[in-house]
Amino acid sequence: MKDLAGFYGKAAETPPVRSRASVQPEVQHVLISEDEAGQRIDNFLLRICKGVPKSHVYRVLRSGQVRVNKGRIDQTYRLQKDDVVRIPPLRLAEIVSRYVPGAEYKILLEDAHLLVIDKPAGVAVHGGSGVNFGVIEQLRAARPGEKFLELVHRLDRDTSGILLLAKKRSALTNLHAQMRDGETDKRYLVLVHGDWKNQKQHVRLPLFKYTTAEGERRVRVQEGGQISHTVFNRLASYGEFTLLEAELKTGRTHQIRVHLASSGFAIVGDEKYGDFALNHGLHKADGTRLPFKRMFLHAHQISFLHPESGKSVTLNAPLPVECVRFLSSQEKISAPAR
Repeated sequence: MKDLAGFYGKAAETPPVRSRASVQPEVQHVLISEDEAGQRIDNFLLRICKGVPKSHVYRVLRSGQVRVNKGRIDQTYRLQKDDVVRIPPLRLAEIVSRYVPGAEYKILLEDAHLLVIDKPAGVAVHGGSGVNFGVIEQLRAARPGEKFLELVHRLDRDTSGILLLAKKRSALTNLHAQMRDGETDKRYLVLVHGDWKNQKQHVRLPLFKYTTAEGERRVRVQEGGQISHTVFNRLASYGEFTLLEAELKTGRTHQIRVHLASSGFAIVGDEKYGDFALNHGLHKADGTRLPFKRMFLHAHQISFLHPESGKSVTLNAPLPVECVRFLSSQEKISAPAR
C-alpha cells in the first residue's frame, strides 16, 4: 500500500482571545482599499459590523443613512477602490461574550494571497448552527494582524483535507470565478461499504436541497434538482470496503455523499446519509480490525491557477493517520489499482 500517512492541525500556543463587536458611538467614514473593492455594500457592512443585528444593517441601508461618496446607494451597490463609506452609529445586539481560542493548522501553502491548510475531521470551517466557532474564527484569532482572511470554499465538519482561504479580496474573487467556470480540479479519497466494480464510473444525478421539520439541512436526488456530476475511480479493495477517488465536476452541497448513497454505496462513518448500523458496529474493534469513529471522506488534492501569477498549482494532503490505520487493519483482498 502507498504511504498514506497524514497531518493534523496544531493549536497555537497563545492564550484565548475575546471575540467582540466594535462599539460604534459616532459616525464613521471608511476609505475602501483595493482588497475591499468589488464586494456589495451589504456584505461589507455585515462583515465589519460584528454584533449588529442583520435586520438593523439593512434598515439603515434602506433609510439612506449609509452613504458612499456622500450619495445614497442601495444594498446591491458594489464598492470601488477609494470609495468613502459613511457608516452611522449602529446599535449592537445584546450578545454573550465568548472566547475564540486561536489555532493554526497544517499549512500546505501560504503567500501574500493565499493560505491553504489541511483541516482535520471534526472541526467546522465556521461558526453557526450550534457551533460557536470554526477554522476561520480560530485563524483570525491566531492572526490578529491579518487584515483580510476569508474562506474560498467549505468542507463539511466531518470531512478532512485541503481548505483554501484568501488573504486578499482579489484572490477570493479570482478563485470563486475559477470554481464557477470549472477551472479547478478537486479530488477526494472516500471509503465505501461494498464491492465497487467499475474502474471508472460517472454519476450524474440531480440534487435538491431541503430542510427537515427539525431544521436540519439535507440533500436528496430529485428530478428538477441542480445538475451534479461526480467521477469515481476505484483505487483498492479492503475486505468488504472499497477505496475510491471522487473527482468533482460540479460542487454541490453533500454531492459525493448523496451520489454514493443513492448508488447503494454508503460512505463509512457518514452519520447523515450512511448505514447507521454499520457505523455503530465500526465504533468497536473486531478481531484485528481497529475501531473507526469518523466519516471516511478526505479532500486529498486540488489544482487551480494562482490568482496572482496565473501559474498552475497542485496541492496534496495525505490521508490522515486514523484512516491509514483502519485500512491497514482490514484484510486486503485486492491490490490497489494501477
